[in-house]
Amino acid sequence: MSALRTVVWFEFVRTLTKRSFWVRTLSIPVLIAAVITLSIFSSKVAQDQQGEQLKEAHFSIAILDDSKLISPAVLAAVHARSVASRSDGIEMARSGKIDAFFFYPAHPSKEPVEIYAKDDGLTGNNKYEGVATQLLQASLVQKVGSGELAQLLQTGAGTQLVTYKNGEQTKGFGRAVAPGLFLVLFYAVIVLLGNQMLTSTTEEKENRVIEMILTSVSARTVIVGKIIALVALGVIQIAAILVPVLVAYFGFRSQLHIQQIDLSQISFAPWPIVVGAALFTGGFLLFTALLVAIGAAVPTAKEASAFFGFTMILVFVPFYALGVIISSPHQVMVQVMSFFPLTAPITLMLRNAAGNLSVPETVVGLAILFVTGAVLMALAIRIFRFGSLEYARKLGLREILTRRS
Repeated sequence: MSALRTVVWFEFVRTLTKRSFWVRTLSIPVLIAAVITLSIFSSKVAQDQQGEQLKEAHFSIAILDDSKLISPAVLAAVHARSVASRSDGIEMARSGKIDAFFFYPAHPSKEPVEIYAKDDGLTGNNKYEGVATQLLQASLVQKVGSGELAQLLQTGAGTQLVTYKNGEQTKGFGRAVAPGLFLVLFYAVIVLLGNQMLTSTTEEKENRVIEMILTSVSARTVIVGKIIALVALGVIQIAAILVPVLVAYFGFRSQLHIQQIDLSQISFAPWPIVVGAALFTGGFLLFTALLVAIGAAVPTAKEASAFFGFTMILVFVPFYALGVIISSPHQVMVQVMSFFPLTAPITLMLRNAAGNLSVPETVVGLAILFVTGAVLMALAIRIFRFGSLEYARKLGLREILTRRS
């Protein structure tokens, strides 16, 4: 037990004190914060500019209204003039006699409103479309006689859906939020720790210290200790992502214009959450054992990193079939992806969040994940035992399975 504790502590501290670990860990929340801040700032600036442009839209307008919908009073308010023909209006805009010419076709619902105007730059040109739309909307409000009726005709009425299952009210999309968090965390951990998993066993080989380690510690202890350390590092990285998000939400929600989450609309049913946690654990065990086994089989970290792209492809494959996984879980393709070990974690977590994963499928899927993970773990230990002293070549699968200690 003391040897295992030593390996865990050594691997944990060694990785934790690396600058690259903290750069990878903190880069995600920093990038998320930067993207959100930039998006909010850009949206606010664009809205402010558009509002100012529309407020100060003092430009000369000519109009030809074949739709007969535009109100004369609305035209008078913006000092718009009428023209006899479409060609006259276009020529006036082209020659600069007016700033903009709006042509409203006979059927605006089927044909676009044509706008010909003086070029005022990428942002300045937005004012023409805004004014043309506002003139039509204001005229429709006058004809209908009610702003509310005009709004209903334009956008339709909002709806509120309430669903039931077995006599109990369900939460709709809210039921996917809690189990779906395990899927998000799984991706974050694999992306952040995947390369570390691959190279965790190659550093000692490259430094030629593995011979000294194996004289006092067994291969099993080294592998198990490294995996425990990786789990602890994964917890730290998850916390590094979640803590800034929670601080931003609870401390600066109003400043960042973040919409308040209505927890009453989120389902916290225990079964999907328990299944999600179990699938996360089984999937993490499987991919950790796979990556550690690959790292133990190759002689250098550079060669180990070449396999990381292949692993990421396996992780993202289920998302290419997202629609089928959610809507048609009984399709043969979905069933294969649900029980093929390398695509099972993501597929099963998606189905669990969507609510179409049955209890028998859950049991079979978890059994596949944990059994495959245990087999890969045993294989990783065997590969490390035989491959730890191979500095110039990769071990073949036949050699790994048939070689005797």
